[in-house]
Amino acid sequence: MTHLVAQALRARRVPLRLVIFDCDGVLVDSEPVTNRLVATELTRLGWPMTAVECQVRFLGLNLSAMAPLIEAKLGHPLPPRWSHRLEERLVTILAEEVELMPGAAAALAETTRLGLPWRVASNSSHAELRAKFGRNGLLDVVAGRLHSHHDVPQGKPAPDLFLAAAAAEGVASACCVVVEDSVPGVRAAMAAGMTCLGFCPKDDGAYLLAEGAAPFHSLHDLPTLLRAALEGTE
Repeated sequence: MTHLVAQALRARRVPLRLVIFDCDGVLVDSEPVTNRLVATELTRLGWPMTAVECQVRFLGLNLSAMAPLIEAKLGHPLPPRWSHRLEERLVTILAEEVELMPGAAAALAETTRLGLPWRVASNSSHAELRAKFGRNGLLDVVAGRLHSHHDVPQGKPAPDLFLAAAAAEGVASACCVVVEDSVPGVRAAMAAGMTCLGFCPKDDGAYLLAEGAAPFHSLHDLPTLLRAALEGTE
């Protein structure tokens, strides 16, 4: 997979200047916790659902983007402030339970050692991001690098989040590599004009490859991928 990243960057004839990480499912293993809570809530509202079904239907979407899909299925509006109240419950549970993805802390440290700036762009709220990274002792590490969908007009699959991260670093889109695990995230990276690595620890990543990402399977491999990209554009 290393040649796919370097090849894509060489084709653009630009250097790698910024790595943008998704959060959920890439750096933080929050999806099982989130899916369990959302599935329970939707079942209570009248749409029976398991955590696995929730993962399949809503991977990569924020609660605001999920709301109209849920309302269409239920056939009536959600309760007032439903998304806000569910987000508050999520923050509490995430702060108690969520863990990092294997190799996440090392991947961030190695990216820094390579001399590459990095940022995190997520469809989560800032409160959720603080809960996730705070529980795992990384708040100081990610300070000043976090971008939430609340900061931009539209979350993923729109490109706004990734464009905001690149602008904050003063880097052109073509010089960015995004690390994503969802189809909406890959589509956002493609729309932003960025090269995308598709993180797929449990499968072959064919669905990410079909959207334009170069699949890889372990965060422990990320420094090698980034090093190859840097060497390919020297």
